[in-house]
Amino acid sequence: MMKMVDLLVRKDGTTHEEFEEYWLEEHSSHAKELPGLKKYVTSVSKDPEKAGYDGVLELYFDSTADMKAAFDSEKGKEVMADAAEFIDMEQGPTLILDETVQMDDLD
Repeated sequence: MMKMVDLLVRKDGTTHEEFEEYWLEEHSSHAKELPGLKKYVTSVSKDPEKAGYDGVLELYFDSTADMKAAFDSEKGKEVMADAAEFIDMEQGPTLILDETVQMDDLD
């Protein structure tokens, strides 16, 4: 399972509250439709000024090829264009990770 993790920074002129509301109430409904997406997790920073980030995004795919295909698709292009409306796309790192769960007692 491949996981993409983005540390997100809001665009200048957008409050943290506006960022959170748009991300969770508007953008997420589009992002969940990415082809091949297996899991979608959003985590909102409770102290963005201290953290330096407004949120953490986790997207799971079966493979890096599936992830690339998702973002190359029409839906992927729409999702990225929408993200650019409230996220500073030049800030925050993006990590592409091969996740290995060592322990999961949540189920």
